[in-house]
Amino acid sequence: MIVRNSEENIRLGADIIKRGGLVAFPTETVYGLGGNSLDPLAVAKIFEAKERPSFDPLITHIADFEGLERVALIEDRRILKVAEKLWPGALTIIVPKRDIIPSLVTSGLETMAVRMPDHPTARELIRLSTGAVAAPSANPFGYLSPTTAEHVEESLGNRIDLVIDGGTCRVGVESTVLDLTRDIPTVLRPGGIGVETLRDILGDVEVLDRTSLTPKAPGQLPMHYSPRKPLHIVDSPADLPRIRPERTGVLSFAGEGDLQGFAAVEVLSSRGDYLEAASRLFAALHRLDRADIDVIYAQRVPAVGLGAAVMDRIYKASEK
Repeated sequence: MIVRNSEENIRLGADIIKRGGLVAFPTETVYGLGGNSLDPLAVAKIFEAKERPSFDPLITHIADFEGLERVALIEDRRILKVAEKLWPGALTIIVPKRDIIPSLVTSGLETMAVRMPDHPTARELIRLSTGAVAAPSANPFGYLSPTTAEHVEESLGNRIDLVIDGGTCRVGVESTVLDLTRDIPTVLRPGGIGVETLRDILGDVEVLDRTSLTPKAPGQLPMHYSPRKPLHIVDSPADLPRIRPERTGVLSFAGEGDLQGFAAVEVLSSRGDYLEAASRLFAALHRLDRADIDVIYAQRVPAVGLGAAVMDRIYKASEK
């Protein structure tokens, strides 16, 4: 059930989470599927609703820095250094967890993923509920992430208790995941905060090969964020195949090249703007997936700034 974004409905959602239920809510990145991060049964409901494998850790969302101290060990000075600069925001950090966090949240690891979202509805919901809300993207595992309440309703329907409609997500791709348990801070998943920004704060920052098969954080699996229709990547508009264009959809970064004749075309940003492209990515893929076509071809996006996060999601949505 979708409800409008109001104080009354935020309180309703908070009560549902406190009782062990599931609430989808807006963040600046994508819609999250929230449950009490301190309750193993509520966490199990998240995995069940998403049909998500239990080896894929969840992000715990907090509302303030007191929440961070409650759930995580923050002895490493780099934790507060980066959090104070970039929180609230599209950054998830990997840190040592406290015993209050159930092992199901972290897939048995002694580290946890934690984030303070930059969305007033999200933080108020967290604050009014338990102060620690586990919230992966509100979609079936492996499918396209939701950037509107309608996307959530279409994909999860009656599997969850409530959807709070906060409009379209501003950033549109998931948070960057930064591992601060390593000697050199390491980006495990590109996202809403670019690696260049992290290097300005921390100095040396590495980027992990995304084909890791033992995930330490959400979104590391090589096949993820996928439409139901097959998606293939092409390097340039000139590489778009012209076989049965009437059954073909195209995802274009800036609308360049000859796109006439294709059944469905989605342009992420006619200005070539990476933030606009990120904010439109999942909605465009949802529309292409619903279109009367057989296949989708996505043009490669330059891996600059947020473009790296956009290209990461396109890669994971593609057939390997």
